[in-house]
Amino acid sequence: MASHSRTASKPESSLSTPPPEASASNGGASDFSIHETYTSLLHAQPGLTKPLAAISALISLLSHPAHTPSTISETLSLLSTHSEILTNSVGNPIAVKAGTDLWGRYVVGVLQAPSKSAKGQGEEFSAVLRRVIENGKVFVERAKEARQIIARTAKGFIQDGMTMLTAGQSRCVSAALLAAAEKGLQFRVIYVDHSPLARKEDGMVGELRRKSIPVAVIGPSAVAYSLSAINLVMIGAESVLENGGIVAGLGTYQMAILARSKGKPVYVLAESHKFVRVFPMGQEDLGVRQRVLDFKGADQSEGGDVHEKNEEEEAVDYTPPELITSLVTEVGVLTPSAVSEELIKIWY
Repeated sequence: MASHSRTASKPESSLSTPPPEASASNGGASDFSIHETYTSLLHAQPGLTKPLAAISALISLLSHPAHTPSTISETLSLLSTHSEILTNSVGNPIAVKAGTDLWGRYVVGVLQAPSKSAKGQGEEFSAVLRRVIENGKVFVERAKEARQIIARTAKGFIQDGMTMLTAGQSRCVSAALLAAAEKGLQFRVIYVDHSPLARKEDGMVGELRRKSIPVAVIGPSAVAYSLSAINLVMIGAESVLENGGIVAGLGTYQMAILARSKGKPVYVLAESHKFVRVFPMGQEDLGVRQRVLDFKGADQSEGGDVHEKNEEEEAVDYTPPELITSLVTEVGVLTPSAVSEELIKIWY
């Protein structure tokens, strides 16, 4: 694919129309903030993924009284402008880009259909726009159900007596482990926590323990030590890239390298709406604003955590496809190379 030359550091416009002039970078309105809408959705709905939050924010934009477009070109321009504003406003734009690209592709397809018969304006256009908005809301609700479909599939990889290694707060992984426990399977989990002295009953660890699943919490430095005790690695992802690699919490790449060295399979659980047309060549190619390597001289203080977060986003890294055994999604169990095929189905 020609898109293999793209990198995350140079994201394309989300829609097929060129972005408006820089003077319109504020979206033309002071009463609606796409970034505030996006962050409010994430805080109000903890189970909402970043791509779905981005789509929901753009749906809110089209529903806003001050922004109701009256033509196809106005709609595409409005979405293009705010998609660019949103991706530029976050430290990690890749997950947001997955949502804005997917929503943009759908909107372009729907709006171009009536334009072929020269009926893209007036009352008929208003009806089409309402349908776009309503279908978008339905898509977001249905996409939320993908997690349970993935959990039902992933629990088939879990057997009695197994020990699994995981990290992060993946809702897909948590749902899969809970589904396996409800099935009556007996297994153990080793959870990698970057702050092993922190409260253990928050998030996934507490949820699993409350379901009587034994969980051992270790720090990143103990991952290699624990490999002899595990059967497989099961992790989530913020984004699934065009080459089948993933972007996930910092340390995922390290876990995958170590697991591969010992012949342990690595399964990634992720919804298909996280698939994104980005093809990085390495860690430095992600285009994510984060400070992991913070070099200091003798006369400089450390001034905080080297894993400094940007706008409350956790640091991430890129795990290449050759370290991933399979991707478990709601559309099936895929090899990493099959991701590009799924993106082709969406885009072409």
